[in-house]
Amino acid sequence: MTRILPPNLSEAQFDRALAGWGAVVGEQHVVSSDAELASYRDPFAPGQAAAFAASAALRPDSVEQIRAILRIANQYRIPLWTVSTGRNFAYGGAAPRLSGSVVLDLQRMKRILEVNETLAYALVEPGVTYFDLYAYLRSHGHRLWVDPPAAGWGSVIGNTLERGFGYTSYGDHAATQCGMEVVLANGEVVRTGMGAIDIGNAWQAYQPGYGPSFDAMFMQSNYGVVTKMGVWLMPAPPAYLLGEFQFQNEQDLETIVEILRPLRLDETIRNHAVIEGGLRRAAGIAPRAQWYAGTGPMPERSVAAMLEQLQIGRWNLHFALYGTPELIDARYAIVQRAFSQVPQARFLASRYSGDAQPSAGGERNLAGIPGMSAFRMLDWLGGAGAHVDFSPVCPATGRDAMRQYTMVKARAAEYGFDYYGGFTAGTRHLHHIFAAIFARDDPLQADHAGDLLRVLMSDARAAGYGEYRAHLAYMDFAAAQYSFNDGALLRLSETIKDALDPAGILSPGKQGVWPAAWRQWRGYT
Repeated sequence: MTRILPPNLSEAQFDRALAGWGAVVGEQHVVSSDAELASYRDPFAPGQAAAFAASAALRPDSVEQIRAILRIANQYRIPLWTVSTGRNFAYGGAAPRLSGSVVLDLQRMKRILEVNETLAYALVEPGVTYFDLYAYLRSHGHRLWVDPPAAGWGSVIGNTLERGFGYTSYGDHAATQCGMEVVLANGEVVRTGMGAIDIGNAWQAYQPGYGPSFDAMFMQSNYGVVTKMGVWLMPAPPAYLLGEFQFQNEQDLETIVEILRPLRLDETIRNHAVIEGGLRRAAGIAPRAQWYAGTGPMPERSVAAMLEQLQIGRWNLHFALYGTPELIDARYAIVQRAFSQVPQARFLASRYSGDAQPSAGGERNLAGIPGMSAFRMLDWLGGAGAHVDFSPVCPATGRDAMRQYTMVKARAAEYGFDYYGGFTAGTRHLHHIFAAIFARDDPLQADHAGDLLRVLMSDARAAGYGEYRAHLAYMDFAAAQYSFNDGALLRLSETIKDALDPAGILSPGKQGVWPAAWRQWRGYT
């Protein structure tokens, strides 16, 4: 195969850079063969995976190695694409936005540096996964919970930096982060918040510190390499209840959201409750062919028969209550009374002591136990399943939820896809996640998934909505939707980028933010 090179670099220059990096991290941690680089391609690419191809990958294990890598990258003007573990599937995996970039893979930096049970926090490196942190807490007897996202194999830091979310009371990961260590493009090491006191003892206890606060600036950005992060952990409750309400009618969504919002605002329900569509729930149980073997979206009669056979709702609300048994009883009575006004609603609930574990797949996330049950969705069509996600933010009103749902479902059907999706409830917003599931060994399906995503983004913008997260192929398009004052926000982001990283070394094009050195690549794949 033709060797992939960084842009504007000769083979001889690249070989000298690789040799320099080999001296820093060890030759075994410089990945440059095509076979080894396969793991840095997007496994769920909605189109040609080769459009986002790395020229090499580096696996440092320390801050000093990262600083040395940056010195060489600056010398040769080689762009680096930073990943924590590279498992950001449905949004690009470990692949770089700018083809030819060198992936800076931080998976070897996987130390859990501190766990403080008194103040309920941990300090971790980028390679630490939710499985790792959960196992550490269990093995050391800490009565603390992690808040896992859908896939527990992901990096705690990586998920937080992408503003990922989970399902317990600590589900807003960006909000429960406290204190970062960051290596800037020039190699300077910065600690945010109280970490700027070199002998400080409140780094993970108080987020802002003194003066301007910069933690949020490193979320979904290419301004620095985050090498350490504090994360607040949930104290294990004395007891908890996992509840599920099943609703039988499509139009119930509007009522569900209107009932749920005040319960989230007054913290009767404190966790990130999930309103799961019926097909999404069914996909975790059995493949689609069990009920429908045809092409295109499932007919309504097949969907209805499937839901009835599986005894699940058109919408399924999953929530949790934590605390003493008395407090749980009082809150559950309020929640049950509120949702009883929805006709034909079915109520299910299981109670646990604080040290007990549920056995059901996705329910375990609500109990702070990471898993991989979300990947059952890949069996929905059979064969080599893949998906790409459309992730608009939705105001927490029934009208907005129904508007987004009907818009997405209709467009998905037009392009031959089922509506596989649902809503996760913050307090004043909902994360609406729709997955276009396709067979990755079928190029036509992959292309259709990509076309659908572009149309959905245009539809959402026309209705006043925007995405909170986007696949590599659509980062520029997603950023362009934020167009107030002729794109003033993006101009601000790129002004900061040019000041911090004048050579444009770190992750050019991430979230549509291009440094001056690579700005001509905007819009290209």
